[in-house]
Amino acid sequence: MKKIFCLSLLLGLLFCQPAKAQEITKTGYNFGPLPVVAFDADKGFQYGALLNIYNFGDGSYYPNYKEKWYIEASFYTKGTQFFTLSYDSKYLIPGVRSSFALTRMVDKALDFYGFNGYESFYDPSLGTAFYRMDRSVNMAKADFSGNIWDNKLFWEAGYFFSSTKAGVRAESETSLFENYTKWGLLPENDIDGGITSMLRLGLMYDTRDREGAPSRGIWAEAHTLLAPKFLGGTQAESYYRYAITFRHYLPLYNDQVVFAYRLNYQGTMGNYAPYYDLPFLSVFGEGFNRDAVGGYRTVRGMLRNRVQGLDVAFFNAELRYRFVEFALWNQNIAFGVSAFCDGGITVRPYEMTPNEAYRAEYEAYRALGTANDQLHLTAGAGLRFIMNQNFIVAFEYGKPFNKQDGNGSFYINTGFLF
Repeated sequence: MKKIFCLSLLLGLLFCQPAKAQEITKTGYNFGPLPVVAFDADKGFQYGALLNIYNFGDGSYYPNYKEKWYIEASFYTKGTQFFTLSYDSKYLIPGVRSSFALTRMVDKALDFYGFNGYESFYDPSLGTAFYRMDRSVNMAKADFSGNIWDNKLFWEAGYFFSSTKAGVRAESETSLFENYTKWGLLPENDIDGGITSMLRLGLMYDTRDREGAPSRGIWAEAHTLLAPKFLGGTQAESYYRYAITFRHYLPLYNDQVVFAYRLNYQGTMGNYAPYYDLPFLSVFGEGFNRDAVGGYRTVRGMLRNRVQGLDVAFFNAELRYRFVEFALWNQNIAFGVSAFCDGGITVRPYEMTPNEAYRAEYEAYRALGTANDQLHLTAGAGLRFIMNQNFIVAFEYGKPFNKQDGNGSFYINTGFLF
């Protein structure tokens, strides 16, 4: 029944006739100031302000932009604070795309469900406080990419820095993170967080027809993430990771009905990576690193950060239908709906060896979970408002198939996931 439900969501919108309107070619600067009034089931209600600034130049770049600024300051009712400033341009340095971002995230109630997915048992009767911890992260990055072949194959190189402070919530008498600390599952040097100093190198293949809301093409990336101790990191030892992402956009009816999917694998070379870096999905180019498997930007409908391990994988399969397009006040406006099926899994677990004094307590907790992680699946649907092919407001709901992954989540956010 679950497979039939997921398949029906993906196919149910195929039999409607979309409407097409003549599109306006945008030029010059376009400003998009907005109040931030959103909702994320993992973080609560969001409020604040954001500003998108697009420069379309003389119009020859449209529907892509010449350069873009993004500024946001927002707050969530569950204790998260978020501030970011980013810039992206293909023309700041001739022949090189340049992307910069500064980000600060403060989480007073960060989700922590343990490592390795279903190996860590989730018991909602223990209350939300048991699965929360404190974390604040300051991040900065500078990414560059350039053409290798035919403006389809690109080199990518960048530097990433983060400073993480993590710990037990002050008002919490007991929590899973506190138990992890007591049981000795985390390297002592990493418990309170630390500094990450990392070089990122990779390749990208991109044949999308447009970037903001693509309807056809392939967008694939492969990166190595290099964090040797001599770069200034404070982690217990040097570590090296890699990330592979494949995205494919298939038009089923002109460019109004599109089937899109994303496959992602993020792994570790060797047997060590600091636990505070595991929850992040490495994002190259425009944007910034985000919380990884679970939550809005990866597996919608699943508890945030539910899947953490040395190697993790996830997928998204989505049917997108833009059912109406029109021009209003010199802006290109469209509305679209979507149906999706997402999933994730720990491929290689984070190895945990408890202190002997707490082995029995740890083993009792460990016995509640599964021997190995299994595929976590969710399904759902959404509605999007699209302006000028780039500014997108999304309303989505996802529901997991297993109650170990939560009861479902509703999101109001911006953009497509991929």
